[in-house]
Amino acid sequence: MPYAKQIDALKRGVPIVVATPGRLNDLVEQGHINLSKIEITILDEADQMCDMGFMPQIVEVLDMTKPNSQRLLFSATLDKDVDKIVRKYLHDPVEHATNSGKASVKTMTHYLFITYSEDKPTILAEIGSRKGKTMFFARTQAGVDRIAKDLANKGVPAGALHGGKTQAVRTRTLNAFKEGLTNVLVATDVAARGIHVDGVSLVVHIDPPNDHKDYLHRAGRTARAGETGKVVTMIGPRQQKAVTAMTSRAGVDPEVVKVKPMSKELVTITGAKEPTGIAWKPPAEAPARGRRPGGPSRSGGGRPQSRSGGSRGGSRSR
Repeated sequence: MPYAKQIDALKRGVPIVVATPGRLNDLVEQGHINLSKIEITILDEADQMCDMGFMPQIVEVLDMTKPNSQRLLFSATLDKDVDKIVRKYLHDPVEHATNSGKASVKTMTHYLFITYSEDKPTILAEIGSRKGKTMFFARTQAGVDRIAKDLANKGVPAGALHGGKTQAVRTRTLNAFKEGLTNVLVATDVAARGIHVDGVSLVVHIDPPNDHKDYLHRAGRTARAGETGKVVTMIGPRQQKAVTAMTSRAGVDPEVVKVKPMSKELVTITGAKEPTGIAWKPPAEAPARGRRPGGPSRSGGGRPQSRSGGSRGGSRSR
């Protein structure tokens, strides 16, 4: 949103302000808002904001609010930078946890696919060609882009989502996935936090997560609202021991299956199909009103740095 609209709203007076840390700090520095009389401060997805590098901005905001005001923090985890925030800014907090940090969804089925690295690109294209929405998770931004491009070249409508994309591109990519214009969304952990898309029936860990909490977060994109879903982790023959230990910490006992391109097991479990082989390209987009084609876009979001959390002056929540 443009600064002018936000400044006009603040001048008229508002009881509640919802903002990114960076944009809020910008408006404070410009003298458009004063946080000294704020009664309640809520940090949503504190761990995600910290992961994205918003820790300094979060600290700046909290330092400008009254020390004795109520503070609530919502977070999937309460370690690292989130723990620092809790210790410094939440005095004698009340903690509320919504789950035990272990898998509890009964409609979710978990698998370990043992395969060889040379077969993985082909298998991913076959899985991506299945019917229904599929989310792939990769560890790096470069990996996400490479996989999405390879899928598209093989005829699989796929979008790439990570923090290196502009907000406009991320929004467009996510909307295309929600609306069924793409079948596959390839994402990093940070970019996919907080994403809720109905109808995702399969989640694939292309790169196994290092932490069981990340496994659960990724897996939670499927089997939502009573629907069924499957979670597949792709590993090499030598990764089984380490990944099994990680899934055990998540409270998951996955079925171990050896798969090859278009093998019976692969097709039965995922619904894999042969890709068309005809390169897919996203539909061309008309330039936004008032902008020249190829012109730069500005999205109001503020400077990076973030992670998610919950606490009530506190109440901590996982």
